[in-house]
Amino acid sequence: MELSNSKILVTGSSGTIGNCLCEALLERGVDVVGVDIRQNRWNEEVHRRTIYIDLRNPENLEKLPKDFDIVVHFAANARVYKLVKEPDLARDNFLILYNVAEFVRKNNIKRILFGSSREVYGDSGHIIHSEEESFVKNCESSYTATKIAGEAILHAYEQCYGIEYVIVRFSNVYGRFDYSDRVVPLFISKALKDEDIHIYGRDKVLDFTYIEDSVDGVVKSLELFETSKNEVYNIASQKGYSIEKVAQLIIELTDSKSKLIYETNRTGEVCRFIADISKASAVLNYYPKTNLRDGIKKTIEWYSPRIKEYEEELSKADISSS
Repeated sequence: MELSNSKILVTGSSGTIGNCLCEALLERGVDVVGVDIRQNRWNEEVHRRTIYIDLRNPENLEKLPKDFDIVVHFAANARVYKLVKEPDLARDNFLILYNVAEFVRKNNIKRILFGSSREVYGDSGHIIHSEEESFVKNCESSYTATKIAGEAILHAYEQCYGIEYVIVRFSNVYGRFDYSDRVVPLFISKALKDEDIHIYGRDKVLDFTYIEDSVDGVVKSLELFETSKNEVYNIASQKGYSIEKVAQLIIELTDSKSKLIYETNRTGEVCRFIADISKASAVLNYYPKTNLRDGIKKTIEWYSPRIKEYEEELSKADISSS
């Protein structure tokens, strides 16, 4: 797929991966249109190209252009434990996904890329997972259910309507453009203030993937769409690190006096996961380049001058959800 001659819609364009993808596509000369419910604070050009609507309302999608070569669907409520506490957020994910799929079908758009998650593997009893190992019986949370459903809808729309798809399963993406309470930015915030860092699951081992590597996998999926279509790919680092290790590394790199407080794992959260990326490497020539130490160092450098703003946004989110 010749990206420079393409027009691509990116839903969730104000999010961490969405904004970074839009930037990467713009650098390649792609005609990008974003759509999000939240203002884009990160990039003025992406902001200018973003249409701000609520995708839960199907009538709002009528406001979008119709002449896209492909739709990249990232828009979702993405905090696993928050969806455990507030299942209505999972309902919203289902609704958004269905509305976007119907927008694609009704406007004769023949290609879609869906951002899924390593959550679909659940806690299966082993740690390294290939793409064939996703099972409904391992569904740990309502967030996981929305990703499994999303993958199923894409399979169905390909069978029924000939809409070609690529599914990419991300794993613990970290880096810039994230003002959520995800592990890495939250731990950085705590470390910079020498506050205690709470570890939910001392033995939890996960595959942390730097934002640039995640977006590189998406771009390669788009560039090689004809080769990669109608398949699922793990886009991750293929290396597992404990949450404790991540916290210790952040403490070291920030020269913090923070102490680690160990808690039990929270409901709905996967405890052990490392991606098998051999399929993505073979088909997409995908090879992540950023090791954990370098990625965490770059992330700390990005957050350090913005930490006050990050904490203010986190406080607003806590108030709005209470």
